Amino acid sequence: MAKPMNVAASVRSIAEPLAGTPRDFDAVVDAADRARFVLIGEASHGTHEFYRIRAEITKRLVSRHRFDAVAVEADWPDAYRINRYVRGASDDRDAVDALDDFRRFPQWMWRNADVLDFVGWLREWNDTHDPDRKVGFYGLDLYSLHASMDAVIRYLRVVDPEAARRAQARYACFDHFGGDVETYARTAGVGVAASCEQEVMSQLVDLRRSASEYARRDGRVAADDLFVAEQNARLVKNAEAYYRTMLGGHVESWNLRDRHMVEMLDALADYLAGARRRPPKVVVWAHNSHLGDARATELGRRGELNVGQLVRERHAHDALLIGFTTHAGTVTAASDWGEAAERKTVRPALAGSYESVFHATGLGNFVLDLRGGGAAVALAMPRLERAIGVVYRPDTERQSHYFQAALPRQFDFVLHYDRTRAVEPLERTALWERGELPETYPSSL
Repeated sequence: MAKPMNVAASVRSIAEPLAGTPRDFDAVVDAADRARFVLIGEASHGTHEFYRIRAEITKRLVSRHRFDAVAVEADWPDAYRINRYVRGASDDRDAVDALDDFRRFPQWMWRNADVLDFVGWLREWNDTHDPDRKVGFYGLDLYSLHASMDAVIRYLRVVDPEAARRAQARYACFDHFGGDVETYARTAGVGVAASCEQEVMSQLVDLRRSASEYARRDGRVAADDLFVAEQNARLVKNAEAYYRTMLGGHVESWNLRDRHMVEMLDALADYLAGARRRPPKVVVWAHNSHLGDARATELGRRGELNVGQLVRERHAHDALLIGFTTHAGTVTAASDWGEAAERKTVRPALAGSYESVFHATGLGNFVLDLRGGGAAVALAMPRLERAIGVVYRPDTERQSHYFQAALPRQFDFVLHYDRTRAVEPLERTALWERGELPETYPSSL
């Protein structure tokens, strides 16, 4: 492996510095003109710069290249409330109200100041443009089992009360587990109790079988309500399988989740194509670990696949993958799953990692085009790459947050922000405001 400083010098000679000007992301935006799917990642779920810059790039994709939708690593029902708001079809008074369904852990991932600003911008854009230029906001994830079941039943009560009763009876299967997904995972997942697999599959098939009849019923439901109901039924089917396999091994449940997100994305693209009578263009927001091609990582060698890999396989040259990295700063994260949000200090990147190489360039913030050429050659050898999710454990940083990857095969572009700060939750608790004490406390030397 080449010495880090030699690699840093090579990167410095070909990187495009980001100086905070309107032309900063022109290379990325210009490349996206030819793509139908632009996947924009993040190296953590709690970094202000990742959220803000991702939103800025998305605004340019909407305004310059007529992108139709933003699809995010969030649950379908929660995100669909935002979709209704930004399209002027809800009773929510403002963007804060539209974000109100994001109440489960980790709330800050979508209830934060940067998402709030973007949702406000999206509403303003839609209010001033014709229907064929309005942009939707959709969720791809599968953690909303109960909310999605309720949504299917509510839809059927309007169009087909008898079908609603059948759906309610099928979904009542989960009542045997106290309505708790962890209980379901512990019992049905290991064969102690019968699963609800057949019930949720039958409900999805039943809804699809009746779709043409429901679509003919004028004046009773909005044009896209059938599609929304089907997406919720699809989510219930996949969430059941996810929880059933959750305790059987990380790889199986991870792969099921990412396949689900791509299934939701493809269904959304097909629906938008029919509604707009042209191939739609969609921006996807999720973590780097979902959107960078898994085949270029050690995780892929262990059997994991992800959204980035599947989108590349299915859509080839119609996909553009963009990642982020950072060297140090602060991040909003929890110390363990389900715990309160904290403003944590991000330790400087480990020696030999991509992040440490980028820091050694001395450029600060920059963008690299990884699609062949000098950057692909300079960074071809696999290195450590950092990933911080909603949990950050600096005491076990190497084991918890680093993996081997070949960055040029993982992404088409990477944006490096050398020192970053924590995203601001809409609910700023005393714990978050206090942040972490410096490592030299109490001497402050």
